[in-house]
Amino acid sequence: MKRKTKKILVRAGLITASLLPYLAMAQFATPSGTNLQSGSIFNIIKSVMMWMLGLLGFFAVIGFVISGIMYLVAAGDEDSQKKAKKAMYYSITGIIVGLVGLVALTAVTSLLGGSNTTF
Repeated sequence: MKRKTKKILVRAGLITASLLPYLAMAQFATPSGTNLQSGSIFNIIKSVMMWMLGLLGFFAVIGFVISGIMYLVAAGDEDSQKKAKKAMYYSITGIIVGLVGLVALTAVTSLLGGSNTTF
């Protein structure tokens, strides 16, 4: 009985998820008399992604500075130095991931947008 219930719930979830794009069609009907901006979902997602990439870069640089301070404060303690090097490695990895995300977002925007932007 449990297995049948799970199948029904999964199917209901899939049907609901497939119908969600119809709810997004409300973006095209802007009620008059409101100060709502009329923008595409693509531009909204792009803005959110750029904001998140900015936060990622900011926190990665802050982590890099903190790990540098940790390395200076270690003063010869091997365990503390290893911990600081590991934190620095993760901070550099975060910066690289943020930059790759920015390049990928720019590439996808130029490819899908049909503009002649070079990167």
